[in-house]
Amino acid sequence: MTDAPITRREAGADPYRWLEQRDSAEVLEHLKAENAYLEAQLAEQAGLRETLFQEIKGRIRETDLSLPVPWGPWLYYQRTTAGDEYPRHYRCPRPADGSLSVDENAEQLLLDPNALAGDGYLALGAFTISPDHRLLGYSLDTSGDEIYRLFVKDLGDGHIDELPFDDCDGQMTWANDSRTLFFVTLDDTHRPHRLYRHALGSEGADLVFEEADGRFFLSCHRTSSERQLVLSLGSKTTGEAWVLDADTPAGEFRCLAPRQEDHEYDVDHGLLDGQWTWFVRSNQAGINFALYAASETQPSREHWRELIGHDNARMLEGVSLNQDAFVLSLREGGLPIIEVHPQGRAPYPVQLPDAAYSLYVQDSLEFHSPVIRLRYEALNRPAQVRQLELATGAQKVLKQTPVEGPFDADAYESRRLWATAADGTQVPISLVARREVLTAGAPAPLYLYGYGAYGESLDPWFSHARLSLLERGFVFAIAHVRGGGELGEAWYRAGKLEHKTNTFGDFIACAEQLVAEGLTTSKQLAISGGSAGGLLIGAVLNQRPELFAAAIAEVPFVDVLNTMQNPDLPLTVTEYDEWGDPNQPEVFARIKGYAPYENVRAQGYPAILAVAGYNDSRVQYWEAAKWVARLRELKTDNNLLLLKTDLGAGHGGMSGRYQALKDVALEYAFLFKVLGVTDR
Repeated sequence: MTDAPITRREAGADPYRWLEQRDSAEVLEHLKAENAYLEAQLAEQAGLRETLFQEIKGRIRETDLSLPVPWGPWLYYQRTTAGDEYPRHYRCPRPADGSLSVDENAEQLLLDPNALAGDGYLALGAFTISPDHRLLGYSLDTSGDEIYRLFVKDLGDGHIDELPFDDCDGQMTWANDSRTLFFVTLDDTHRPHRLYRHALGSEGADLVFEEADGRFFLSCHRTSSERQLVLSLGSKTTGEAWVLDADTPAGEFRCLAPRQEDHEYDVDHGLLDGQWTWFVRSNQAGINFALYAASETQPSREHWRELIGHDNARMLEGVSLNQDAFVLSLREGGLPIIEVHPQGRAPYPVQLPDAAYSLYVQDSLEFHSPVIRLRYEALNRPAQVRQLELATGAQKVLKQTPVEGPFDADAYESRRLWATAADGTQVPISLVARREVLTAGAPAPLYLYGYGAYGESLDPWFSHARLSLLERGFVFAIAHVRGGGELGEAWYRAGKLEHKTNTFGDFIACAEQLVAEGLTTSKQLAISGGSAGGLLIGAVLNQRPELFAAAIAEVPFVDVLNTMQNPDLPLTVTEYDEWGDPNQPEVFARIKGYAPYENVRAQGYPAILAVAGYNDSRVQYWEAAKWVARLRELKTDNNLLLLKTDLGAGHGGMSGRYQALKDVALEYAFLFKVLGVTDR
């Protein structure tokens, strides 16, 4: 058996800082040695990995057509083909009868990412059709570092121009003249900070706006009405919006409401009572946000009038606009809710069949459309695209993600449990398993997933790959810990800054609850999280290693103290509002108290698989590498410790759908090996 890689250790406060020397021969040799060690340790799983890959792939309809989106004279859609890593993008003339029927004989291929990718990495950023439907703007990342090149394709003759601009973040926004493009560039810390205006056919671009404050990200988009452009600026706690008539792209953006610390707001443009109106979602009246309206001619803050008041029990997460209605995306009791406000009619909630689910407005379609589309799924129910008739509330399932081969949603049971944290807070848990597993009364292998950061909600979702666990007797669970957004803004704030340790305590409480209810045991319990969820995994492993049998940490943010002390790294300054500024002594002490890398100590740890992306600009590859090196040095057990670094990928892992399935198969094979699960 191959020995674990030998890691050089330097004297000093951070003995593995040498692993931060990107592109050095020594570092690359070390990462390749870790990859080789992983393959050697999992060599006996090679057949199982292939079995799992083929099994998961077999459930996915490899050749399929997306639901067409009507816009102007065309239907736009994507088609996947067996053997291809990426979907192709098409359009065909819109049928006169108003149907969504695709005429393959008249379709036009707009973009084929398979031809662009070759054997390398490829991520498609923007894919935006000009308002006159004659041009396609698109952006490509070919390394995983989230730096994009910009292209414009003439859909008449197929000619492609690469725009001569560097360090782009991938955004491309058309003005209504179909000749003016707005795009955004990155600063040295990978922060979107400058907005440029480029007229096709001209040389260079005009700088429209530069954001100097390192906490703020910049973005640009067209409003729902397609009549206005919005320049959005946002930090973790503060927002600002500048607007411009999309018909006059050479004009100057005007500020709708100057930034005020801790005032977050976002805007959209639509109709209210027949008048063009700015809709403003703002937290000026409370942390759960309220909705305001402002006239097109007097949009300043003193003229805002309240449409939907602040509600302590409901979080207003977003607003979708249509000519005949505005639609609220709400969150109440840990669940997403859609509420429709038709013009001139009483509002109504969207009715759904399951007790725990994921739901959001997938597409509001054209501004004048009488319908919108919702995406709905549950742990045991594949994603559905539902058409909602705004005037009546009538729903129709337009498309359900297929599961190839035998599949019965009723064979799986989804439950919502609650764990009690140390301070008495009730923490929700969503889980799913085969019905006979839950009714057997015997503990089973259990995969517990967590995130708990940035206010992001981990609503229940369906996974084709997960069926390979459930069919082998696993229970899958999600811990909806504080720091996420599942129970609104207060839930998020209770798991950030000085309250960050609540996230870790909540996760431990969820794990203990699952054991106490007899669903699993510590020897059968695997945990997983990625990015900020990797920080969660690293922290709970230091605190309660005996509670878990295995852990998977994907692109884990585990070197948080050192990273937050380096303002030259991407995202550091913007993250001060999330974690705190360690230049302040009390914040330094607080972060040092839970940072996974800093708190590795001489004790037994469960089996661990860490995954990193060498080109990751969000969480640097060396965070996982340093963490694993320190674990190898200090841990007192002989449990498996593996590091996989994707040398040609970034934060999201390898591109392409088949490679992603192979990565899942590797992780599942690791779990089966550690937990002693025998294949069927």
